[in-house]
Amino acid sequence: MVLNAHSSPAAVRAAARQGLWQGPTAGLANGYVQANLAILPSAIADDFLKFCLANPKPCPLLAFASQPGQTRFDIGGNTLEIRSDAPRYNLFRHGELTETVSDLTAHWRTDMVSFLIGCSFSFEEALQQGGIELRHQTEQKNVPMYNTNLQLTPVGPFQGNMVVSMRPMRAAAAIRAIQICSRFPTVHGAPVHLGDPALIGIRDLQAPDYGDAVSIKPDEIPVFWACGVTPQVAIKNAKPDLAFSHSPGCMLVTDLTNASLAVL
Repeated sequence: MVLNAHSSPAAVRAAARQGLWQGPTAGLANGYVQANLAILPSAIADDFLKFCLANPKPCPLLAFASQPGQTRFDIGGNTLEIRSDAPRYNLFRHGELTETVSDLTAHWRTDMVSFLIGCSFSFEEALQQGGIELRHQTEQKNVPMYNTNLQLTPVGPFQGNMVVSMRPMRAAAAIRAIQICSRFPTVHGAPVHLGDPALIGIRDLQAPDYGDAVSIKPDEIPVFWACGVTPQVAIKNAKPDLAFSHSPGCMLVTDLTNASLAVL
């Protein structure tokens, strides 16, 4: 299956639903919003909603289920099937990652509540239009993501530290990236850190906790954004009997346009 920047969101979702695409979605369906997923039992869904509102940088809410068990969402003028339209899903049982699957239908429960959370892949189009290279796309890799020592605001059973994604660039490009991404607060907004990774608890940029390592040139600095994998850390700490998420880098591609999320 061949997908690329010119593929439609519907084509990406159809390929995921049919099991024909199970890889990262960075660089696919340019111009359209990609979403992280967090799916939890209704008993703790209210706490998770409050957790997202208390931590909007790593957990910017795009949409959430109006009732438990909801599997279909009307977003951007088309209907999404939450259980099958992302390429890969993680399953957590009592806080432990137990399995990665391409479809949640066989594991679904009627008490599950779904949350769609903004993804940094959405602002990458604007960065590229600004002339900024994205190394993970150049090298055809998943973006590198790291656990940090940046503490989140706890709510109920949800707590932990922020996960960040990293893109290397020259200092002038980093300044431009801050200006560009500040216009997209619903997909993580401006970077949370740049420069020395040790200051946020990252020991080795070539050993990401999620995704793939990328090359960093001598005249470049690492630039870090809050990442939508952060809820997976919170889910592990909350230890619900069952929870689902996207597999890092394998997003749900929606029909919302990135331009619709931009603010002045």
